[in-house]
Amino acid sequence: MNATRPRPAFDLADIFRHYGDAYRQAHRLPRQQLRVMRAITACRTAALGAQVEVCDHCQHTRVVYRSCRNRHCPKCQSRERAQWFEARMAELLPVEYFHVVFTLPHELARIAFYNKKVLYSMLFQTAAQTLRTLTRDSRRLGAEIGFFAILHTWGQNLLHHPHVHCVVPGGGLSPDRQRWISCRPGFFLPVSVLSRLFRRLFLHALKQAFDQGKLQFPGEIEPLKTPAAFRRYLAPLRRRDWVVYAKPPFGGPQQALAYLSRYTHRAAISNDRLQAVNNGEVTFQWKDYRHQHKYKSRCMTLPAEEFIRRFLLHTLPPGFQRIRHFGFLANRHRQHRLVQCRQLLTAPLADLLPDAASGRQLRPAFTIQPPRCPHCHQGAMIRIGFLPAHHWRPPPDSS
Repeated sequence: MNATRPRPAFDLADIFRHYGDAYRQAHRLPRQQLRVMRAITACRTAALGAQVEVCDHCQHTRVVYRSCRNRHCPKCQSRERAQWFEARMAELLPVEYFHVVFTLPHELARIAFYNKKVLYSMLFQTAAQTLRTLTRDSRRLGAEIGFFAILHTWGQNLLHHPHVHCVVPGGGLSPDRQRWISCRPGFFLPVSVLSRLFRRLFLHALKQAFDQGKLQFPGEIEPLKTPAAFRRYLAPLRRRDWVVYAKPPFGGPQQALAYLSRYTHRAAISNDRLQAVNNGEVTFQWKDYRHQHKYKSRCMTLPAEEFIRRFLLHTLPPGFQRIRHFGFLANRHRQHRLVQCRQLLTAPLADLLPDAASGRQLRPAFTIQPPRCPHCHQGAMIRIGFLPAHHWRPPPDSS
């Protein structure tokens, strides 16, 4: 019998229903943010329609409302995450995996907020260029690596904090693709070297974007639109250490994938973290990472208006890809390169699949199970019909 996860006591959609109208009236919002608010508010309600299911054992009937499937909705990511997990299982290699995080300084996060598509893409490309440049150097590794990167734009306190998580197999293909070159056990690349090259590449790309007129400077950053002011603003960043964090290697490829799947298809905040919603305030749980080697779990209370503002900071541009693949894992030649890697590592795919014990541990977290009857817990719920979407109409004008 599969345990049913209890529904969180508080829901992001409830916050939008109670306080969203006032927020929209007080602020002029971009179209994309309005779409996100509407989608989350309508998620799993009659507004999107429903399907009718009946238990094949006890005939219990229920109505299941459709999901909005918006990538910013905390209720709509489980299926996509499970599908992603299953697809990546076939790409595992029997090597150590490393987790590297590239973070933008807060001064550049200000510019990124008004130029999301340009600077988020720049963050992906310069992080990838940093990793590939250093690993191609024969003094470091001398190999072509492959990895994927995931964009997050938030910190635990929901403030704007753009960074990319990169997960990299510990080695790569030799330049002639005839050998697999492994990293030193437990060590990928020096963090200080990663940080300096990332800083140089990003600032160079940012200057090019400025010179080509690709950046916008509205509102609070308008004074930066002149070349002299822009140069002065960037000058201190050229001397400061940028945060690049390399975590210890995972225990194995399956552990790497299980860990990484927690970062994919994640919204800025999950409903599980919401602790209270009342009197115009929202209380949520967050982790304070300022304490070395450990974090402290705390609660933060914000006015509902400020909570909504912080959540909407993380609305992505339409169509923006927040998971990207590079090197021998790039989409155009991933399949062929993985065959080469496995041949050089002499590891058939069957050896990389989880054994019975580990499979029991991983499968419930990432695989969508057939819906079980919530009444008898024995039968399966069978779909027997649909209910159309309910389009709400405003009341007639009585004037």
